Amino acid sequence: MSDLFDVKGKVIVITGGGGVLCGQMAGSLGAAGGKIAVLDLAEAAAKKVADEINAAGGKAIAVKCNVLDKQSIEAAERQVTAELGKIDILINGAGGNRKEATTSPDMSFFDLPTEAIRFVFELNFIGTLLPTQVFGREMAERGSGVILNVSSMNAFRPLTKIAAYSAAKAAVSNFTQWLAVHVCQNYSKDIRVNAIAPGFFLTEQNRFLLTDEKTGDLTPRGKTIIDHTPMGRFGKPEDLIGAVIWLLSDAAKFVTGVVVPVDGGFSAFSGV
Repeated sequence: MSDLFDVKGKVIVITGGGGVLCGQMAGSLGAAGGKIAVLDLAEAAAKKVADEINAAGGKAIAVKCNVLDKQSIEAAERQVTAELGKIDILINGAGGNRKEATTSPDMSFFDLPTEAIRFVFELNFIGTLLPTQVFGREMAERGSGVILNVSSMNAFRPLTKIAAYSAAKAAVSNFTQWLAVHVCQNYSKDIRVNAIAPGFFLTEQNRFLLTDEKTGDLTPRGKTIIDHTPMGRFGKPEDLIGAVIWLLSDAAKFVTGVVVPVDGGFSAFSGV
């Protein structure tokens, strides 16, 4: 059974790898024997994650990469291939929200700045599509590989306040299904494309919405989320790892085109 979930020796590229959730994925996959390329625009954050993996006896490199710049992604692909070998797995984890693209008592939907909306949409959707084009090309030529996207519960039911983020993650889910079919029909039945949809995890992008900056107490929005999560808590980064390893490994050999909620039951609860 252990072989079924094995990722040992796999070259795994993780965009947004310097962040909270993807940093946890990188560390756990490195501990499981994967060779990890930690890609992030914040080079210092990527290096910190890679250094921790290497210090624990794993193998990782840090690569500065802008997921909205195809030339930057192509340079990252060349570096990863040269240092780690052919890429087996791509995790598209770069994403996030922006306060300026969020409605509030001080910011009407009708006044949301276009540049903030565009930034959030491009970071989440275009920032998934472009790395997939670059890293997925060799997978298509080779006839094997795994792509895992990071969607969100917002893709199932849009949440209040975050119109741009909800729309962008819905696009990621739709793209996941589209690409899963496309690669099977046009390139190889041995290329799988799936996504996870995390529920509510405290990150730097959403902390301002869920907790009070001064007291650390839950905001009304944060309390509503907990009240509607049957497990009664926010997710911890390590809660994602089981689903991630399942989808990346041969344990999910006949699974493609799915978006898997990891949400403590949020999507199952009607509120009553």
